[in-house]
Amino acid sequence: MTNTPTTTDTTCEPYAAEQPARLEWVRHSPEVYKAMVRLDAAARKGLDPRLLELVKVRASQLNQCAYCLDMHSKDALAAGESVERIVQLAAWEESRHFYTEKECAALELTEAVTVLTDGFVPDEVFERVAKHFAEAELSQLIAAITVINAWNRFGVTCRLTPGHYRPGQYA
Repeated sequence: MTNTPTTTDTTCEPYAAEQPARLEWVRHSPEVYKAMVRLDAAARKGLDPRLLELVKVRASQLNQCAYCLDMHSKDALAAGESVERIVQLAAWEESRHFYTEKECAALELTEAVTVLTDGFVPDEVFERVAKHFAEAELSQLIAAITVINAWNRFGVTCRLTPGHYRPGQYA
């Protein structure tokens, strides 16, 4: 794969060279990887696939995981999400009109769980999200947020290279 833009603009400079991953953790820890895949599958059960991808993209933005951003933006598009809503996720609080109240509550919980600025998830955040999700669904949402944060830590630490993922690649 080349590192040149796919645009027809001939004045465009080539992309920077890709950095190789620091560590091929999947090859060296296959049992951990398999356990993560099983955990990910269990966490997603009962959740709307589009909501799940919004949560995964937002957590990946916060964690600055380029690999997961690439993957979950593409998966969100494949699940029928709009480009506009994916682009607006970084500023969702300023563009709430793109999202439902339930989605906003899920995004707020995603930020609280991901960042843990105060060392805990504030009661008011939990109460807002609990108004929109039944307890079983909320439990699944918390699991999904936790799992994407774990994936992000692998991606960022091992410096996984974005840009090569195709939706359904790991299905």
